[in-house]
Amino acid sequence: MRFLPDQDHRSYTATVRRLLADAGALEAARAWAAGDHAPGRALWRSLAATGLPALAVPEERGGLGRHPPELASAFVEIGRAGAPGPLAETVAVAAGLDAGSPWLADLLTGEHLATVTDPGAGYAVDAHLAEVTFVLVGEGVTTAGPPGEPSRSVDPSRHLVRCVPGEPVPADARRIRALATLLTAAQLLGAGQALLEGSVAYAGQRRQFGRPVGSFQAVKHQLASVAVALEFARPLLYGAALAVRGDAAADPRDLPAAKAACSRAAYQSARTALQVHGALGYTDEYDLTLLLRKVRALYPAWGTRAACHAAVLSGELLPG
Repeated sequence: MRFLPDQDHRSYTATVRRLLADAGALEAARAWAAGDHAPGRALWRSLAATGLPALAVPEERGGLGRHPPELASAFVEIGRAGAPGPLAETVAVAAGLDAGSPWLADLLTGEHLATVTDPGAGYAVDAHLAEVTFVLVGEGVTTAGPPGEPSRSVDPSRHLVRCVPGEPVPADARRIRALATLLTAAQLLGAGQALLEGSVAYAGQRRQFGRPVGSFQAVKHQLASVAVALEFARPLLYGAALAVRGDAAADPRDLPAAKAACSRAAYQSARTALQVHGALGYTDEYDLTLLLRKVRALYPAWGTRAACHAAVLSGELLPG
């Protein structure tokens, strides 16, 4: 199987990257963490205007067709930029809702946010801010009952809210779970790339013993190991996208394999970034810290590494 993005795919990814840079995604994340959600919602509306959530929805339901590879590329950029909010969950929910759903139109335009969880996790990201929250119960989907009090995650731009199942709704639970897993893996890959880029740049500036620390062989080896891990995870991510799309040549195990590989590579990138930056990496005012915390929060989300490894061994499409 060979995956090669065409010109339209590459152009769309570049558009998303420019939009995130122009909008100041990390500034929006800081505002979101401080309780000001307007910049983050404006950013999501801008992303939705590019057709991002519609890329997961068939044309007969008002979308642009099912394009998981393009979505994966877009969410790599979202992870690289550190954008806040339950964006992966919103796109996954939009993809899984049935035709005629009263929530679908507002999700596609970016006017509403959605979030989703399963009873095993017990909480939904930013359910107190989302206009609609769902719970995956086996192969079924329900609305969520009244949310509990939000608790902060290790990532200050994410709040975790306890949710319980409510009324059943017509939706595809497997598709929601698959897309949430894929897009979380993509965010991890993007955050890992951003951390590596920041580490390489800082290693060329920070000096010890009269030399840039990036000139030391031990530092070079660590950065090179991260680069290799990220590059090995990338084709697994796109193989997973094809599996989610349902391509005959794709292996169902590619999805949990991709989530495990992206989690591992991003975590390795975060640990190396802390070592390269030293005490600066623990400074809240430094942008790197936001990405470090996001990696730690996304690492177990939608499939821990252990659950993903078990799914690969059992030949399942979805972790856990």
